[in-house]
Amino acid sequence: MAGFTTSDGLRLHYTDEGTGDPVLCLAGLTRNSADFKFVLPFLAGHRVIRMDYRGRGLSDHAQDYMTYSIPQEAADAVALMDHLGVARATILGTSRGGLIAMVLAATVPDRLNGAILNDIGPEISPEGMERIMDYLGTRPRFADYDSAATGLRTAYATQFPGVPETRWRVQAEMMWCEAEDGLDLRYDARLRDAMVAQRDAGPAPDLWPLFDTLASGPLTVIRGANSDLLTAQTLAKMHARAPSMRSATVPDRGHVPFLDEAEALAAIHEHLKDFA
Repeated sequence: MAGFTTSDGLRLHYTDEGTGDPVLCLAGLTRNSADFKFVLPFLAGHRVIRMDYRGRGLSDHAQDYMTYSIPQEAADAVALMDHLGVARATILGTSRGGLIAMVLAATVPDRLNGAILNDIGPEISPEGMERIMDYLGTRPRFADYDSAATGLRTAYATQFPGVPETRWRVQAEMMWCEAEDGLDLRYDARLRDAMVAQRDAGPAPDLWPLFDTLASGPLTVIRGANSDLLTAQTLAKMHARAPSMRSATVPDRGHVPFLDEAEALAAIHEHLKDFA
């Protein structure tokens, strides 16, 4: 298993596949390197690096759960690039991964070759955030992957109409692991404690200056047409502040697109071709 050790002693898992210009894939809040399973076959010709954040996937859980933070995860991403000898990379950031990309643009801009954000911006819809907090840190109530697939298809029928149960089963396998008493989390449940403590510490920071820094380089944004996290209004504001930014909206998708949809793939391929 490929991994490296952080400055505070955690062993973090990663995968490093292919050759060509590096693409560093950064997953969503509770997700892991498997988050990019569906798009991976379409990234041939690039060196695709995927990491499990601390406390997620196959990476170690931190003793101090307050290190489950965007600044720390950004520092871990830089440490991974250093470990692999990668000077610059394009960031493909899903949700939280896109927020990490904004921090990287502000702290180590010379390490980025642009970014592709999957359904995330500098303003997060309160409704979407409330939905995430409702399930964060809670074990799924499914006995097995088959029942999970049915449950996911039902729960997301409005945001993801027409997605077959076979796709949801694969998604369930990526999100959860099997235990003796049903499915369990593939992340440290104390991630919720970190999120609550960070939320209660004060007002949310203004992310627009970070976005402006990120948008000074090549930037593409992919949005699910039914997203409850990145609204159409926020996307319009992003375009107004960054006229050179590209975007694509994926129909029949909420938060987040799988990234193997035709609209998402076209946006990804155009970005990687034009900003190599």
